Amino acid sequence: MLDLTGKKAIVTGIANNRSIAWGIAQQLHKAGADLGITYLPDEKGKMEKKVAELVESLNPSLFLPCDVQNDEQVKSTFEEIQQKWGKLDILIHCLAFASKDDLSGDFSKTSRSGFKLAMEVSTYSLVQLAGIAKPLMTEGGSIVTLSYLGGVRAIPNYNVMGVAKAGLEACVRYLAAEMGSANIRVNAISAGPIRTLASSAVGGILDMIHHVEQVAPLKRTVTQLEVGNAAAFLCSDLSSGITGQVLYVDAGYEIMGM
Repeated sequence: MLDLTGKKAIVTGIANNRSIAWGIAQQLHKAGADLGITYLPDEKGKMEKKVAELVESLNPSLFLPCDVQNDEQVKSTFEEIQQKWGKLDILIHCLAFASKDDLSGDFSKTSRSGFKLAMEVSTYSLVQLAGIAKPLMTEGGSIVTLSYLGGVRAIPNYNVMGVAKAGLEACVRYLAAEMGSANIRVNAISAGPIRTLASSAVGGILDMIHHVEQVAPLKRTVTQLEVGNAAAFLCSDLSSGITGQVLYVDAGYEIMGM
């Protein structure tokens, strides 16, 4: 049976109750994991308050700020994880961002600053967090990130984020190759389109969802909890032989030719 009792799990990227990260956190909690939640701090503390209220039912033992564009904050966040927990078993990376201006129009007009921003937050942050988490995974561990089909196919209104996701999937493979000797597994879940705060920036997201519902073998899209179930599996001993992989949780849409 899938059992994460006693496992220490950090979940990043929860913004609201539509976040895929929220679905993952719920399923890890259900499987018995001890949760730590990070949030993106802002000057007025709105995000901290919103996320704290949302995750209260999960009874997280850690609740920490973590802006991946702030190296000192990332360092202090993981120092507190080490101080309070002493180890880490699971890292869930659900972080992605691109300027809305760089998600539409001609891809060749992507700005230099927009390209750097998307790659820094959406791709490099996995390398950054995995590297700082590695010494804490003294008993092995599992790192799971979120990708999307736009990383391997050209998707309308996805543009620079598709490049970021392609880079993210390459990072999964290189991190898995590095960390396997420490019994740390690194995998990605490529989820089908779901209405989230992040996806709302993608033009035509509702049309994409309706298209998947018509074309996918299961004739529907997926839910946050279904992605959460897959993440819980990848974090458990049931997936002990799986690393460096991209698992599609998209109702089968990825297999279809048209």
